[in-house]
Amino acid sequence: MSLRFETERLILRPFEMRDAEHFAAYRSDLAIARYQYWHPPLPLADAIRFVKTMQALQPGTPGEWYQIAIQPRHLNHLVGDCAFCVLSEDVRQAEFGITLAGEYQKQGYAGEAIARLFRYLFSDLNLHRVRAICHVDNHPSARLLERLGMRREAHFIDYYWFKDRWVSEYWYGLLRSEWESSL
Repeated sequence: MSLRFETERLILRPFEMRDAEHFAAYRSDLAIARYQYWHPPLPLADAIRFVKTMQALQPGTPGEWYQIAIQPRHLNHLVGDCAFCVLSEDVRQAEFGITLAGEYQKQGYAGEAIARLFRYLFSDLNLHRVRAICHVDNHPSARLLERLGMRREAHFIDYYWFKDRWVSEYWYGLLRSEWESSL
């Protein structure tokens, strides 16, 4: 099964080989990677391998992250990606995340993409709950999650050792019933 969704301004679609170069570029941007759990740069060869992996993966496979390309309708290339992972320990729940290239942030694309992802996760996959994890210093992401109706459920202090330092995180959650009542 392949995912393809359209919103007013966006196409959310499976990764294609033509995406590898743009994917490698924004994933190599130090400002974009600052709060993310990867180490830049992302070599093009690794981006190509990633695209091949995504093309072989079935969305919704428990324990496997599935990335979806975000492409504005007026452009012929992706500008970011959103991802979800159905939890292997409870297949009625999923975690999600989003990354946008710097020049496409602050245009409402992230909120539009996540709102459509929620519809898929709650309506099509019939999930009970979704969660997102946010670095405590990533204030724009925290505000976005709260605008989307998510509740901050936890603040883990010095929770994770990453990039040579302890990282603190906020965990956000949203129940299907909460999402449905917001429609």
